[in-house]
Amino acid sequence: MPVWSKTVLLLVASNIFMTFAWYAHLRNLSHKPWWIAALASWGIALFEYLIQVPANRIGYQKMDLAQLKILQEVITLSVFVPFAVFYMHEPLRLNHLWAGLCLVGAVFFAFR
Repeated sequence: MPVWSKTVLLLVASNIFMTFAWYAHLRNLSHKPWWIAALASWGIALFEYLIQVPANRIGYQKMDLAQLKILQEVITLSVFVPFAVFYMHEPLRLNHLWAGLCLVGAVFFAFR
Protein backbone atom coordinates (compact mmCIF):
# COMPACT_ATOMS: atom_id res chain seq x y z
CA MET A 1 0.00 0.00 0.00
CA PRO A 2 1.42 3.44 -0.89
CA VAL A 3 2.66 5.73 1.88
CA TRP A 4 -0.07 8.31 1.12
CA SER A 5 -2.83 5.70 1.48
CA LYS A 6 -1.44 4.28 4.73
CA THR A 7 -1.03 7.76 6.16
CA VAL A 8 -4.56 8.86 5.26
CA LEU A 9 -6.20 5.67 6.54
CA LEU A 10 -4.31 5.79 9.82
CA LEU A 11 -5.01 9.50 10.29
CA VAL A 12 -8.73 8.96 9.66
CA ALA A 13 -8.81 6.18 12.27
CA SER A 14 -6.79 8.31 14.66
CA ASN A 15 -9.12 11.26 14.21
CA ILE A 16 -12.20 9.18 14.89
CA PHE A 17 -10.75 8.31 18.31
CA MET A 18 -9.56 11.88 18.83
CA THR A 19 -12.94 13.38 18.04
CA PHE A 20 -14.71 11.06 20.46
CA ALA A 21 -12.07 11.70 23.14
CA TRP A 22 -12.43 15.46 22.80
CA TYR A 23 -16.18 15.87 22.35
CA ALA A 24 -18.28 12.76 23.09
CA HIS A 25 -18.17 13.45 26.84
CA LEU A 26 -20.22 16.60 26.19
CA ARG A 27 -23.13 14.37 25.24
CA ASN A 28 -22.48 11.19 27.22
CA LEU A 29 -20.91 12.36 30.47
CA SER A 30 -22.34 15.83 30.96
CA HIS A 31 -23.98 14.71 34.21
CA LYS A 32 -20.66 13.37 35.62
CA PRO A 33 -17.85 15.35 37.27
CA TRP A 34 -15.30 16.80 34.85
CA TRP A 35 -12.51 14.53 36.08
CA ILE A 36 -14.46 11.41 35.10
CA ALA A 37 -14.90 12.84 31.62
CA ALA A 38 -11.18 13.66 31.54
CA LEU A 39 -10.21 10.11 32.53
CA ALA A 40 -12.56 8.64 29.93
CA SER A 41 -11.17 11.02 27.31
CA TRP A 42 -7.58 10.11 28.18
CA GLY A 43 -8.45 6.44 27.83
CA ILE A 44 -9.86 7.01 24.35
CA ALA A 45 -6.98 9.35 23.43
CA LEU A 46 -4.45 6.60 24.14
CA PHE A 47 -5.79 4.70 21.12
CA GLU A 48 -5.66 7.89 19.08
CA TYR A 49 -1.96 8.33 19.83
CA LEU A 50 -1.19 4.67 19.16
CA ILE A 51 -2.48 5.23 15.61
CA GLN A 52 -1.47 8.86 15.06
CA VAL A 53 2.24 8.49 15.87
CA PRO A 54 2.83 5.72 13.29
CA ALA A 55 0.67 7.62 10.78
CA ASN A 56 2.87 10.70 11.08
CA ARG A 57 6.07 8.65 10.92
CA ILE A 58 4.88 6.91 7.76
CA GLY A 59 3.63 10.13 6.18
CA TYR A 60 6.86 11.98 6.95
CA GLN A 61 8.67 9.60 4.59
CA LYS A 62 7.02 11.31 1.57
CA MET A 63 5.61 14.60 2.88
CA ASP A 64 7.19 17.55 4.54
CA LEU A 65 5.96 18.70 7.94
CA ALA A 66 3.66 21.43 6.59
CA GLN A 67 2.01 19.01 4.17
CA LEU A 68 1.51 16.47 6.93
CA LYS A 69 -0.06 19.11 9.19
CA ILE A 70 -2.42 20.41 6.50
CA LEU A 71 -3.45 16.83 5.68
CA GLN A 72 -4.09 16.22 9.39
CA GLU A 73 -6.28 19.31 9.70
CA VAL A 74 -8.34 18.45 6.61
CA ILE A 75 -8.88 14.92 7.89
CA THR A 76 -9.73 16.27 11.35
CA LEU A 77 -12.50 18.45 9.96
CA SER A 78 -13.64 15.73 7.55
CA VAL A 79 -14.19 13.47 10.55
CA PHE A 80 -15.50 16.21 12.82
CA VAL A 81 -18.30 17.51 10.57
CA PRO A 82 -20.17 14.17 10.30
CA PHE A 83 -19.56 13.60 14.02
CA ALA A 84 -21.03 17.01 14.89
CA VAL A 85 -24.03 16.59 12.61
CA PHE A 86 -24.93 12.93 13.18
CA TYR A 87 -23.65 12.20 16.69
CA MET A 88 -23.95 15.56 18.44
CA HIS A 89 -26.98 16.73 16.38
CA GLU A 90 -25.42 20.11 15.59
CA PRO A 91 -26.76 22.01 12.57
CA LEU A 92 -24.57 22.41 9.49
CA ARG A 93 -24.26 26.08 8.50
CA LEU A 94 -23.12 27.92 5.41
CA ASN A 95 -20.07 29.31 7.19
CA HIS A 96 -18.88 25.70 7.61
CA LEU A 97 -18.87 25.38 3.81
CA TRP A 98 -16.77 28.54 3.45
CA ALA A 99 -14.32 27.27 6.06
CA GLY A 100 -14.07 23.98 4.17
CA LEU A 101 -13.31 25.83 0.95
CA CYS A 102 -10.52 27.70 2.74
CA LEU A 103 -9.08 24.32 3.73
CA VAL A 104 -9.19 23.19 0.11
CA GLY A 105 -7.12 26.28 -0.68
CA ALA A 106 -4.68 25.41 2.10
CA VAL A 107 -4.27 21.91 0.68
CA PHE A 108 -3.66 23.33 -2.78
CA PHE A 109 -0.93 25.67 -1.60
CA ALA A 110 0.71 23.13 0.71
CA PHE A 111 0.93 20.41 -1.95
CA ARG A 112 1.60 22.39 -5.12
